[in-house]
Amino acid sequence: MSGSPMLSPILPPATLGMLGGGQLGRFFVAAAHELGYKVWVLDPDQHSPAGRIADRHLCAAYEDAAALDELAAGCAAVTTEFENVPAATLSRLAERIPVRPAAAAVSICQQRINEKSFLRDNGFPHGAFASIESAADIENANAGLFPGILKVARFGYDGKGQVVVEDRAAALAAFQKFKGEACVLEQKLTLDYEISIVLARDAEGRVAAFPPAENQHGNGILDVSIVPARSDACLVCDAEDIARRIAEKLAYIGVLAVEFFVSRGRLYVNEMAPRPHNSGHYTLDACVSSQYEQQVRALCGLPLGESRAHSVSVMVNLLGDLWFASEQYREPDWSTLAAIPNLKLHLYGKSTAKPGRKMGHFTVVGEHLDKALATALAAREAIGILGG
Repeated sequence: MSGSPMLSPILPPATLGMLGGGQLGRFFVAAAHELGYKVWVLDPDQHSPAGRIADRHLCAAYEDAAALDELAAGCAAVTTEFENVPAATLSRLAERIPVRPAAAAVSICQQRINEKSFLRDNGFPHGAFASIESAADIENANAGLFPGILKVARFGYDGKGQVVVEDRAAALAAFQKFKGEACVLEQKLTLDYEISIVLARDAEGRVAAFPPAENQHGNGILDVSIVPARSDACLVCDAEDIARRIAEKLAYIGVLAVEFFVSRGRLYVNEMAPRPHNSGHYTLDACVSSQYEQQVRALCGLPLGESRAHSVSVMVNLLGDLWFASEQYREPDWSTLAAIPNLKLHLYGKSTAKPGRKMGHFTVVGEHLDKALATALAAREAIGILGG
């Protein structure tokens, strides 16, 4: 697998293209602006957070040929903020300008059957699974996969498009609920905890990995990331090595996140994300270079920045549920968070809050992890986040 050749660095004030207008794209736009670049965003939502701050917002579908041609004509290189941009879109753009990451890598990460098969075929640790494309595949699945988790192969994220199934009958019912879409059936592992590695890799194969995050979820959505992960040092080294080798096998250029389950002390790759990641938000406030700056650097052929953390950190997601905490829809009282001097608040500029929708996050930084964690959890409770 390889992408378009990068003959020389792309320098400011060149214009860069971003496919996708969500919060990850918004942070990319901000990072690119800081480095002196201009950014065009292609996103079908006229209210997209990234589109609002971009130099130009092309409000069109990702398959829109005219919009893609305009993007290619006006930009020096293009990247993406989410994995579900059609691979054909990336391939079309790559005929004219550099696209990072390449369509071949994205096509593996955006489809779970492809992703699991890639892990299996390359000897990376993963949970047992079966590809499910028909009811017969469930009937013939290994009994050891139950209890398991049935996940749609495309477009499932943040707990959507997946369900725990205790037996074949439950799996068949879930498959029907998913209207026969292609799925993967994964064996349900006994979890110790979850970690993720976010790294950047350039066109020369150089890698800069950020410190690992220990991740806690609620209803399938990331809730809290603790950095550095409270994990065995050897296990962390193994996770970073696996993530580096995955990036190498993918011939990856850009920012890549690899999520791991730790089960009975062993690492299993859960998912890969061909983009910056929610669990890497902490890099904005706790690292020498953020994951978004690294995305700009990798895209443009600049040397990667230093990924070292200068502070410990705890990141907490802010979901749209906060706007519904009282009897009527209202803005949360941000003064609660503003009163904490080592807390950094980031709101994404989304036009409407919805339950389960990521509206922002905050990160508590400091010198001592226990103290930062206590402060973050107290702030989480004070703003009205329940449970966990």
